[in-house]
Amino acid sequence: MYSKEQALYIKKEFWIQFAAEYPRKWLLYNTKIKDFSFKFFVDNKKAQVLLEIEPKEENKRIIYFEKIESLKTIILEDYITDAIFQRNFHLENGKIVSRIWIEKEGISISNKSTWPIIFDFFYNKMDAFERFFYEYEEYINDLEINI
Repeated sequence: MYSKEQALYIKKEFWIQFAAEYPRKWLLYNTKIKDFSFKFFVDNKKAQVLLEIEPKEENKRIIYFEKIESLKTIILEDYITDAIFQRNFHLENGKIVSRIWIEKEGISISNKSTWPIIFDFFYNKMDAFERFFYEYEEYINDLEINI
């Protein structure tokens, strides 16, 4: 078990090395859609690349999720074959968000030998997510348009 300081150091080192190996600017929070963001997550069990939809207004969250869900076949066939869709995902703080994500298990941020696997996973999956978003951004962003 690591101390809090050691765990923070490992996380910092992980993200510095990831940025060094894959030096690019990721879309993440810059979607131009409020509370609609892409995220990286890693702990000692899994790594995830996810799209989190979390507007305060539940109807907006549902509309955005349904728009993404209407493109599910395209996502699964052309971008991310193993994406998981969840309309109501309960965060630890009790907040409900909508989430589309991909997960890789059996890795650990504390085990440096798994870092290259995590880095490749992050790069490939986030790149696919971003390509999908840029292709369908106009449709996703316009709450008046539905397929």
